[in-house]
Amino acid sequence: MDEEKVYEKVIIVGIEKQHEEEAFQYSFDELEQLVENAGGKVVARLSQKRERPDHKTVIGKGKVNELKNLVEELDVQTVVFNQELSPSHVRNIQEVIETKVIDRIQVILDIFALRARSKEGRLQVELAQLSYILPRLAGQGVNMSRLGAGIGTRGPGETKLETDRRHIQRQMTDIKRELKKFAAHRERSREQRKNSNVFQIGLIGYTNAGKSTVLNQLTEADTYEKNQLFATLDPLTRKFELPSGMQVTITDTVGFIQDLPTQLIEAFKSTLEESKDVDLLLHVIDASADNLKAHEQTVLSLLKELEMADIPTLHVYNKRDLVEGPVPSTLYPNIVISAQDEKDVDALRDKLESEMKKNMRHYQLEIESHRGDQLIELRQQTLLERQLFDEEKQVYFVEGYAKPESKWVNQ
Repeated sequence: MDEEKVYEKVIIVGIEKQHEEEAFQYSFDELEQLVENAGGKVVARLSQKRERPDHKTVIGKGKVNELKNLVEELDVQTVVFNQELSPSHVRNIQEVIETKVIDRIQVILDIFALRARSKEGRLQVELAQLSYILPRLAGQGVNMSRLGAGIGTRGPGETKLETDRRHIQRQMTDIKRELKKFAAHRERSREQRKNSNVFQIGLIGYTNAGKSTVLNQLTEADTYEKNQLFATLDPLTRKFELPSGMQVTITDTVGFIQDLPTQLIEAFKSTLEESKDVDLLLHVIDASADNLKAHEQTVLSLLKELEMADIPTLHVYNKRDLVEGPVPSTLYPNIVISAQDEKDVDALRDKLESEMKKNMRHYQLEIESHRGDQLIELRQQTLLERQLFDEEKQVYFVEGYAKPESKWVNQ
């Protein structure tokens, strides 16, 4: 008989501001999901209504004592706060509670450490973790001794956590140097794609919106597809063919989330840059999500922060099969689909073509009859709409749409 999996027992703690009950509950539920994705089991939830965090312990003195009793009663290994904790918060809380105390950001970083598959992905996560740890080295005392294992400690590991500031700074410099090499390689690949007239599409969206499923259905690629947060971390570029015969590339990216740690935004900027030069963004949205508006806003805000807000975007409301009644789609242009439905995926391909056309230039060309190679190129690199053969002239009259910088437009 299989041994029962041993989970790290966790209490989650949060502050609920006045008139923000719905947003708080959603954020708190999401924190529980994050903890479970990191291998923990939430055995209790403790919240307090207050307008601002207590400057010493985030929650008030009475609540800290209540938390202490819960930790002892339930034999809890970890306490996770929904708010970001300063080193002094941790220190003050641990004067009362003798267990590991971490925050939401550390859990997110932890999941990233678990999910990163490529060397570059692992380096980016490590850089983000070290960036988070560095200002918190002083006064971590008790917590350091309790960060022996489990949630919040994966990645750099215990020995690195206990090294001095200078060593961590040196390590960060080395990682940045390594990442620059990866970035340069990707830049070369991007330039090659750009110069080859290939139309590039970027997939973005809130974590668990179904981006990998959409990618798999469009390209028949076998990417990691699971109902969990941050299932995809490393960017994946695939080629696929549109109904017209045009070949395009599509790149999947890391999922966004509310309060994505700034350390991660910095560390993953190079990865997200895969989508910075794309011609069109596909913003995949989980239409069945309880907090749909917040998901949309999170992604739009991060796009602004990453200077990607001006890229033409098609909003794909996914998982319509899980929604009762009409899908509340408010972002335009949009399409409502279930990525599991073949007809919907076909409709998405058609919609893609019509959206692409809006950002392309119309061309009309005459191709000599012996230049079949040019006709093949046109079919693959442009949206070829009409092809007629003029027997008298012995030329093909072709018409369609191509990228503005394409050689076909500028002939």
